[in-house]
Amino acid sequence: MIMQSEMHPQRWGDPAAATTLPDSARGLIELAFGLTDCPPVAGATPPPGKTARDALAALVEVVGVDHVLTDDATRTLRTRGKSTLDLLKARAGDLSDAPDVVVRPSGQAEVEALLAVAATHRLAVVPFGGGTSVTGGLVADRARFAGVVSLDLVRMKSLLAVDTESMTATLEPGLRGPEAEALLAEHGLTLGHFPQSFEYATIGGYAATRSSGQSSAGYGRFDSLVMGLTVVTPSGTLTVGSAPASAAGPDLRQVFLGSEGAFGVITAVTVRVRRLPAEKLYLGWRWPSFEAGADAMRALAQAGLLPEVIRLSDEAETAINLADPSSIGSADDPGCLMITGFEGTPPAVVAKRAAVTSVLTELGGTDLGEQPGEAWEHGRFNAPYLRDAMLDVGVLVETLETATFWSNRSRLYADVKTALETSLGKKAIVLCHISHVYETGCSLYFTIAAKEAHDPLAQWAAAKAAASEAMIAAGATITHHHAVGTDHKPWFEREIGPVGVQTLRAIKDSLDPAGILNPGVLI
Repeated sequence: MIMQSEMHPQRWGDPAAATTLPDSARGLIELAFGLTDCPPVAGATPPPGKTARDALAALVEVVGVDHVLTDDATRTLRTRGKSTLDLLKARAGDLSDAPDVVVRPSGQAEVEALLAVAATHRLAVVPFGGGTSVTGGLVADRARFAGVVSLDLVRMKSLLAVDTESMTATLEPGLRGPEAEALLAEHGLTLGHFPQSFEYATIGGYAATRSSGQSSAGYGRFDSLVMGLTVVTPSGTLTVGSAPASAAGPDLRQVFLGSEGAFGVITAVTVRVRRLPAEKLYLGWRWPSFEAGADAMRALAQAGLLPEVIRLSDEAETAINLADPSSIGSADDPGCLMITGFEGTPPAVVAKRAAVTSVLTELGGTDLGEQPGEAWEHGRFNAPYLRDAMLDVGVLVETLETATFWSNRSRLYADVKTALETSLGKKAIVLCHISHVYETGCSLYFTIAAKEAHDPLAQWAAAKAAASEAMIAAGATITHHHAVGTDHKPWFEREIGPVGVQTLRAIKDSLDPAGILNPGVLI
């Protein structure tokens, strides 16, 4: 089993991997925004825990004293997620959302018993996997409760079953991405799910948020990989998904996929798996414009020729983030960089590459070879570390994403970009890429950089609201793969309408009548 460190409480990822702003970027950042030293506050501690002794005793009776943790260090590590807002609060020493106690069950039976204890003692329960939420999905509304329990699934890390004939595997929810891949690799298999949060996000988190990985074009979104689930709710435990397809009523898997722990605690996930690819090849392509590159992605999707990885950066992201513009175009006209990735047997890779190359060349793309693809693969999980380095010098960096149909893509891109630039000011940098593509549409993933205002929390809240309003006005979704959490709730309610909210509320009331599961999140 791969052993990974805890994430830094005020930064992203492995503390040993923390980086400073590269010299090559420091001058550009200073020219654009100026540099202000903004170190995190040191030595902050959370407020004292408030869980009553009898409730703690009941929790101990279920999992043992070693797995009921009330120390400040552990509670700090289970406070909030890793959005920029979360990090700004943590860097300022604000740990007011810390859970009162962290409890670590070893399996389904203990989860069932813990939910019963929580209901009896009026404890809110926040399921915790990798802590990578970026939409406020780990902040419970504690107003009606006697305490908040972080239900840490870190001990539930088994590969429960492998069916190489059906090509499925059943995994426990606490497995992080690399851990799951290592266990599957022992059987010559892969899940093929590699979100940017891969190093820390977990199997349970993938399911609970409808995660989408960087290889989604070839392997599919995580929810499309899920064949079955076991879910523990305060009303009982259920297992859903007994066949690859069924007409036995509505698909109950969909009730829990994307439910963010508000309906139940996922304790096992059965997923479709693939053979480990014998060969991987990542290539770069240049397009004269974002529009031309997007049209080429649509052509591939609708021809059934999508590679395993396909992503397209707009002109701004190409120039700033992904490549030396001189390798693609000129400083004034860098063009747009597309990455295509092929995985599988050597003959399959050769055939798919040839077919894709033929289409892209005919549509006006320029083949840049392997160097841009290799550079992308090498740095594919590094962006959050750079965000920390930018925050250290007073530059606000954050992301948001959406999705729409192809016919609405240009409007959505223009409207969201304009909303962000108007809210954040002329000096703000707004970047965008497409990394998840379907026959009918695509996602748009925006990254912003702006000089931190006196109140950066309010600064980003205003920009986020402006962008979210633009999404709803354009008829797009409020989120493609970051989930709802607390940040998206106002716009999510408008997206699904009052009857949609009523439906989800009825499910919540039926499965969780006391409302103990992740209160305040989703609905």
